[in-house]
Amino acid sequence: MTAVNLYFQIHQPHRLRRYSVFDASSHYFDDDANEQILRKVAAKCYLPATRILLQQVKRHAGDFRLAFSITGCVLDQLRQHSPDVVDNFRKLSQTGCVEFLSETYDHSLASIYNHDEFISQVLRHSEVIDDLFGQTPVVFRNTELIYSNALASLVDHAEPFRGRFRGVLTEGADQVLAGRSPNRVYGSPEGLPLLLKNYELSDDIAFRFTNPISPGVKLKATRYAAKIASLEEQEAAKTGGDISESVCNLFMDFETFGEHQWKDTGILDFLAELPGAILSSGQRFLTPRESIDEFEPVDTFDCPQSISWADSERDLSAWAGNAMQASALNELYKLRESAINCSDPEAYRDWRRLSTSDHFYYMCTKYYADGDVHQYFSPYESPYDSYINFMNVLDNLRARCDASAALA
Repeated sequence: MTAVNLYFQIHQPHRLRRYSVFDASSHYFDDDANEQILRKVAAKCYLPATRILLQQVKRHAGDFRLAFSITGCVLDQLRQHSPDVVDNFRKLSQTGCVEFLSETYDHSLASIYNHDEFISQVLRHSEVIDDLFGQTPVVFRNTELIYSNALASLVDHAEPFRGRFRGVLTEGADQVLAGRSPNRVYGSPEGLPLLLKNYELSDDIAFRFTNPISPGVKLKATRYAAKIASLEEQEAAKTGGDISESVCNLFMDFETFGEHQWKDTGILDFLAELPGAILSSGQRFLTPRESIDEFEPVDTFDCPQSISWADSERDLSAWAGNAMQASALNELYKLRESAINCSDPEAYRDWRRLSTSDHFYYMCTKYYADGDVHQYFSPYESPYDSYINFMNVLDNLRARCDASAALA
């Protein structure tokens, strides 16, 4: 029997408005566009998909279980523009079948660039999840599934986190697995349990739903469930021994259901059919916490270099792979203390929103398939336009902070 961890990531950034070098306004974000996009995604994905999940949780009487990680960025926008979505997540939490995970509030790269900021954002995120959904997260999922041995040590041993987190989610990166299966619970070198994304099965839904084999062929829930059911036999064949149970971790953006894959593809019907298909095939669902509590790590996942979910490299190059990205990140984090100490109460809020990883993702200059994905999500005509716009905003924020310091 295979235990299935189904986890959905929900995030929308605060997108910047077009900001000229001659602009002197401290209003950096495109509120109209952000509201329009949020309402559109809520109507196409968040509302219908959460209704489906509520129906399936009730239908399967506790056997269907899943998890969400929702950024503070999108929660801020949902509470303002689509509170009915928040209500649906609250109802899902009340079923006892849905776990909410921990992450950085502003979907930032702070785990790489500033540990104090990282800790602050994680604590702030946990507080809002507790306030809204009555849960204190005990499993951590870093921005973009970024992970390393150092991240595991930070999550496990930083004083504010000590004893808080039972495990971490990350990518089943081939360069670290080195031929091993992602379908087991692993441990960091210090023993913190890890759940690894099965990216092949996850991407069958997230990226290949309408073309799993050939053009015009849609993925069927029963066929997908059969692939999951075959994992245990495959594991036994690889190891030459008995496998008591595999843990298949399906991690993907929630926006897959109705936004990235539109309703007319059949994706919402697939979502409604999937729980029953998996359960009927003899498998079961667990939440991340339940998997970590039930299974001991089978091996060490030794990851000295940072990995992520993104692009063929599965490293940090999607956000920090070129000189523009490095420059923008360096200048942003140099400004943190000034933003915190600024007499303008909105300066630090603006700084945190600028730390969201999407802004640096838009600056990526990769080509071919990876470049196409970056371009799909970017509101800019080119990575260079994104960089110039971001730096214009950052220069204005720096001037605000400098003016405040001069008056102190």
